[in-house]
Amino acid sequence: MKRFLSAVWIQLFRTSRISFGGTAAVVTSMALISGLSAADATKSIIVSALLIAALADNLTDALSIHTFQESEQLNQKYAFIGTITNFITRLLLTISFVFLVGLSPLEHVAKVTIAWGMLLLATLTYLVAHERKVKPMLEIVKHLLIASAIIIASNLIPTWIGALLG
Repeated sequence: MKRFLSAVWIQLFRTSRISFGGTAAVVTSMALISGLSAADATKSIIVSALLIAALADNLTDALSIHTFQESEQLNQKYAFIGTITNFITRLLLTISFVFLVGLSPLEHVAKVTIAWGMLLLATLTYLVAHERKVKPMLEIVKHLLIASAIIIASNLIPTWIGALLG
């Protein structure tokens, strides 16, 4: 039984199954926290936004992936496993950010969670690059630069909105 559960766990959480949900959860969480911190949001607002994204955005993505896989006529069992794995991955990773927000002083929340997110993204990128047999450093740098651009844009939005709506 232990062997069976181990095999199921490995199949559910293969890098190919968690890469989409993991990347989405990490980058979305960093962008939300960064943007809301720039807008002087409270911890309760930041946590609420993370949990809304963890449920609403996550369920939307899970449904979208499932529908796409069905349209590609993927085996129904594999489509279901991919959907569930994506949902669980995103939920767990987003909850890790919720804990960090709760534990960190408000003035350090953005820095702490961005450091955590970049570490998670670099780790996931490394695992994917290793499986693809490509040099991980270049892939990690590319992904961290893209995530940084998203974070910067998320920081600029509250400033732009503040100037526009005054």
